[in-house]
Amino acid sequence: MTQRPRRAGVYVALVVLALVWGYTWVAIKIATQDASPYVVAGGRLGVAAIVLFAILALTGRSLKPTPFVPTLVLGLLQTTGWTLLQTIAVSQAGAGKSAVLGYTMPFWTALLAWPFLGERIAGLRWVALTLAALGLAFVVAPLDARSFFADGLAVVAGISWGASAVWAKRLRARYDVELLSLTAWQLLWGALPLIGLMLVVGGPVHWTQSFVVAMAFISIGGAALGWVLWMFILSRLPAGVAGIASLATPVVGVLAAAIQLHEIPSLTESIGMALIVIALVVNAIPTSSVLEAA
Repeated sequence: MTQRPRRAGVYVALVVLALVWGYTWVAIKIATQDASPYVVAGGRLGVAAIVLFAILALTGRSLKPTPFVPTLVLGLLQTTGWTLLQTIAVSQAGAGKSAVLGYTMPFWTALLAWPFLGERIAGLRWVALTLAALGLAFVVAPLDARSFFADGLAVVAGISWGASAVWAKRLRARYDVELLSLTAWQLLWGALPLIGLMLVVGGPVHWTQSFVVAMAFISIGGAALGWVLWMFILSRLPAGVAGIASLATPVVGVLAAAIQLHEIPSLTESIGMALIVIALVVNAIPTSSVLEAA
């Protein structure tokens, strides 16, 4: 009897996470209408870092820093690079389109894991990569100077996130670190450069109600709560099943952007987004050990 409620709670967390992370792209778009991307990125992560360290303290976990240099590199890739590029991309282009391009992360992870972790690409992974490449081609065509730049930033954001996943795997293989503590410390080190940018080149802020609500959502919901939910899910389910959250997130982002921001994708963009989502689904299918060892 206790297993069913626990399992139900995990799947509720999956749904909530997909909704929160998916809508975060729309909230970023709203926030960047009243402030620069530097203010939105720096302010968001500053608040999120405070919340995560408060959670560490309240749950009785150690506040001892994780290994500095490895954690700093992780923070620069996962927090600084991903968040800054994501926010600039959304400020200059569509939220839904940027969400799909940013969530090409699993494919960059696979490509980077081959040379750096020795994890060969085999079987359906090649199908997924091919579909993703075709999807990217459809999304960025026809080429438009402004859109192409923003689309490129979203893709590079995904590359930065993918590189952080590879680095995190190497870090955790070498060091015995508690996941929530590592998340909090990498968030802090990654937030500091963005807070610096915010203070130096941030520019003015229009303190509208929509800005305050959007910033609260992406800071407390998208960053702090999102990471806590993700860690809860990973602790209860296999990584492959937990990947459902990342599959649903860009879909939620596209739908939310279409409903609230009236961002209706063109035919070619729709085809490209569909191909990328299909590729994500194919990528999530477990590959047999025979294929992986080939």
